[in-house]
Amino acid sequence: MNVAQAVGIALARFGVRKAFGVVGSGNFHLTNGLIQGGAEFVAARHEGGATTMADAYARCSGEVAAVSVHQGCGLGNATTGIGEAAKSRTPLVVVTGEATDPLSNFHIDQDALARAVGASSILVRSAKTALSDVRRAFTQARRDRRTVLLRLPLEVQAEPFDEGLLEGLTAIEPLPQPRAAEADVKALASILQRAERPVFLCGRGSRKARAELVALAERCGALLAEGAVAKGLFTGEPWAIGVSGGFSAPLTAELIQGADVVVGWGSALNDWTTAHGRLLSPETKLVQVDLESAALGRNRPIDLGIVGDAGGTARAVADLVEVHNGYRSDDLKDRIAREARWRDNEHDDAGTAEAIDPRTLSAALDDLIPANRVVGVDSGNFMGYPTMYLDVPDENGFCFTQAFQSIGLGLATAIGAALAQPDRFPVAACGDGGFLMSIAELETVVRLKLPMLIVVYNDHAYGAEVYFFEPGGHPADTVTFPDTDIAAVARGYGCDAVTVRAKEDLDEVATRVAAGLDRPLVVDAKIAGFSAWWLQAAMTHH
Repeated sequence: MNVAQAVGIALARFGVRKAFGVVGSGNFHLTNGLIQGGAEFVAARHEGGATTMADAYARCSGEVAAVSVHQGCGLGNATTGIGEAAKSRTPLVVVTGEATDPLSNFHIDQDALARAVGASSILVRSAKTALSDVRRAFTQARRDRRTVLLRLPLEVQAEPFDEGLLEGLTAIEPLPQPRAAEADVKALASILQRAERPVFLCGRGSRKARAELVALAERCGALLAEGAVAKGLFTGEPWAIGVSGGFSAPLTAELIQGADVVVGWGSALNDWTTAHGRLLSPETKLVQVDLESAALGRNRPIDLGIVGDAGGTARAVADLVEVHNGYRSDDLKDRIAREARWRDNEHDDAGTAEAIDPRTLSAALDDLIPANRVVGVDSGNFMGYPTMYLDVPDENGFCFTQAFQSIGLGLATAIGAALAQPDRFPVAACGDGGFLMSIAELETVVRLKLPMLIVVYNDHAYGAEVYFFEPGGHPADTVTFPDTDIAAVARGYGCDAVTVRAKEDLDEVATRVAAGLDRPLVVDAKIAGFSAWWLQAAMTHH
């Protein structure tokens, strides 16, 4: 056995159940080692797609995923996905071969590349240190929630390895989360006891703390809002007001702006979640609870910062808060039931004979897709519509790869999310630009026999650029394109496909979905208008 094979086996023994990648000579033995160790390997068509699949799988499963890529160019192709995962603090191990000879065609400074996009980097130094190096990489991914590049030099890969050293390797478990200091717990309890209009704004770090947050909110009368990356966390709760930030419905924005206390639970409180600060009144007392002290106050000035686990902190605070109504009233409960979802707000349909209004499209999709769904959304000018209009059953039903703001990740995101939630109906929502960037992974969807609905919001343009620059009199020729027949292309990959220009065209989609998909179904939805004035209204709340 060589070191490369041993590294793969060790990763599987430590806890990798699913690995993704593109196999070449530099990661061939490593990949076979992963499979030999018991991990399932998913072959992608592009390293960027493989890394994004692994990122989404880790987010929606709660596991550490692995990526296996070739040295140099393979790692270069994976860089955008690594950047997205690293900036999202996804627990991920990316294993790559490494050419250490500066004269090699494959040589790049892989350590610097990883660190440049926010990942950490660990080198497998020798056969003697291999297991400790791999253990360190996996432990850092799991316990520190980091994306780790594990570099495996070609000369080290080939070294012989004593197979007996693999005996007794066991899974590496996560550490208990840090408990908030007693003084901080008392301070937050005091703030919430006095609060008249409290709102909980819950981000990625609160995804496992629904029960504790709901219980505390009931005691202090708080309303429950979600960051987009935690969409679905409070599905079914009568005091849930939906996604906070640019995608907030008008009532959601009104209620957050009216809060006297906002508590960010595991939320970065960044510009997207706070609509560039517009959702936070200057009079609002702002509290932030996070696992890391460095996150506190990074994006917004805060009145109180607490280092601690969201669930444990909420549970401790609840023990000190006496029950009171806070923001809650019967009248407000009725308003939330009537107005908190975007589809509860009427719109003037902007569809034409050739194109459908994306709001009309998204609301109709929400009706026809099974409720037990998992939705992956790409970046781009279209992304507000599926995010605002498609409900999901819980926080693991929605995957939103937006930390690096790259288009082209949506299809791979949906694949990873679907594999993490195999009992759910998978949906990919993409813009035409991002979909065409990543279309190679359509073959992966077909090969894996995923019964996925892939909706392409097709305005045959990079719509954000058209929207931002054309109104100022700038030519937009560089960001507009001929209308591609995406349905025809999808059929060439082995998918079923439907072109949608009006709501009536969705009848065929509804019929196929209701009958159960035996192959992926691509919806080439020709959407109306470049200006997206309705999305601007959603973003600004003027």
